[in-house]
Amino acid sequence: MPFYIRAILVSLLAYFCFDLMGVHVRILSARYAPQELSVYRNILGVIPAVILLAYTRELSFTLRSYKIKQWKLALLRGLFVAIAQFLFYTALANLELATVSALGQTSAIFVVLIAIVIYREKVGVWRWGAIVIGFLGAVLIVRPGSDVFTWTALMPIGAAFFYASSMVALRSFDKSISSSILYLYSALAAVIGAISLTTVMTDFTPIHSVEDLLLIFSMSMCGGFGVIFLMYAFRNAPAAVLAPFSYFGIITAFFFGWFFFDELPIDTLFPGILLIIMSGLTILWREHKQNE
Repeated sequence: MPFYIRAILVSLLAYFCFDLMGVHVRILSARYAPQELSVYRNILGVIPAVILLAYTRELSFTLRSYKIKQWKLALLRGLFVAIAQFLFYTALANLELATVSALGQTSAIFVVLIAIVIYREKVGVWRWGAIVIGFLGAVLIVRPGSDVFTWTALMPIGAAFFYASSMVALRSFDKSISSSILYLYSALAAVIGAISLTTVMTDFTPIHSVEDLLLIFSMSMCGGFGVIFLMYAFRNAPAAVLAPFSYFGIITAFFFGWFFFDELPIDTLFPGILLIIMSGLTILWREHKQNE
């Protein structure tokens, strides 16, 4: 375990960056549509991708250096990210930060379900039980049929599905393709997808001030470097070691929501959040047991 301490700390930094990005989105959503923020995030998010390429010494000024056989799948994965961001940012504009973070943890459930459909994975009673428990946890938070239910509450779950789809798609790429190249494809495809969504659904709003421009840049860097930190962590430690620390994001989201927006959604989160955490940890435990 000591060997993985650095990877664990870097993963915690990644989740901190993601929640800080959420704060930016929440502030900016008062003046800009979620689709617009997704466009800015992805365009500026290419900067961390280029920095990563330079760091790994894969940066080249010839297009041939970036050509891969599975480019269509790489672009499709970027489109999944763009849709997920639209749903995620819309949820952030309308729900408490901690609620969005908690519902986003359902991505572990979708990873298993998608793997069953795409890769015909066999799933035993433990993981099926975890899927059911996690689903019940999400239902308790969303509360369909109650007076507090809104359709926006389903958006973090939809975002979790598309983020999970982008994660599962990684298994289909050749092992020889570097993470840096895949990240660049994902970033560029997400730009195209986000611009397409914005063109169809809304008009671009001029940036109102230098302060907004700085917030947009800061938001994009938080998101971009958060992805890089998470990639580093998962390349240097097993997923079974790192994944439980993703729940750290709920804690920081709860703190940021309270500190910046005076949010304390305790009644909304409990007991559903406990079932989601239990579900995720059970799935991770079974994955670890199978890989022993």
